[in-house]
Amino acid sequence: MLTAALLTACSTPSTDRSAGPPSAATDSSDAPPLAPMDTTAASATNVHSDTLKAVRTRHLFSSPSAPDLFQLVLRGDSLLGGEATFTITAADGTVIFREALSSADLEASMVYEMNKPDATRQEREAFLRRRMGEFFAPKNFHQPAIDPKATYQPGTVDRVVWDDLRKRNGTVSFQYLVGKEDGRRIAWSPLRRQVVRIGGFGG
Repeated sequence: MLTAALLTACSTPSTDRSAGPPSAATDSSDAPPLAPMDTTAASATNVHSDTLKAVRTRHLFSSPSAPDLFQLVLRGDSLLGGEATFTITAADGTVIFREALSSADLEASMVYEMNKPDATRQEREAFLRRRMGEFFAPKNFHQPAIDPKATYQPGTVDRVVWDDLRKRNGTVSFQYLVGKEDGRRIAWSPLRRQVVRIGGFGG
């Protein structure tokens, strides 16, 4: 049976503290520290010392001309017990999206690739590194954000915002998987001036 941790649960430059020195393509060694998840209760932990892996890329999203910075940074005492912060930062430095994801959230989909009941810790860590490395793969960005022939999905953004996005040209959406089956699709809404969830995929 799978372990409890597993069940609960492009080519972008990255840094991986546990995997040794970063490669020459890494762009995070000189990057400024990320803002804490909750600025009203900032952690006293040193950002540099507890960063296990970071991936980042730039892609058009909230602006048709200035790319946003997409970042996924995993912090903690171990790869399998850490917490990742997914942020999108606009060209002017404003953080327009922030979400916390556990290592288990990122690792859970490993069950679909396993050909044996259990995975070793090394196998799980390798999968987690690969999953983070592919998080911002080009295939996860879509333009337009909503296909003109798409059907509205209740339980996401309200219909007015969804219809507005569907009619616009040049919009971009980003999709990512949380856990085993929670596929999320997000986009910038010019009408709301914020990131909204426009749909889902998977189970």
